[in-house]
Amino acid sequence: MRYLMTTKPSDTAPDEKLFAEMGRFVEELTAAGVLLATGGLEPGGVRVTSSGEEITVTDGPFAEAKEAVAGFALIEVRSQEEAIELARRFRRIVGDGESVVQQVFGP
Repeated sequence: MRYLMTTKPSDTAPDEKLFAEMGRFVEELTAAGVLLATGGLEPGGVRVTSSGEEITVTDGPFAEAKEAVAGFALIEVRSQEEAIELARRFRRIVGDGESVVQQVFGP
């Protein structure tokens, strides 16, 4: 099963220790074949909305920037419990904040 793990921005600035711990975590998951993709996301982005025939494109950043997704990891694991455990490990490394784990459907 594939899961998308997303995280929101935090007020804590990363330091060398954090980079080293995350590097080891990413290497471990990559070597195990669990981590399919990972990356950070720009804070602004573009919002595309539709209502009937009208399509609206709005440039960010948006008023609730603290609610934006700052980064993601796409993982392939055997169960939701395994995905949650990886999210717990991630949160232990990066500290306080919020992440969301969602199953990805499709090929």
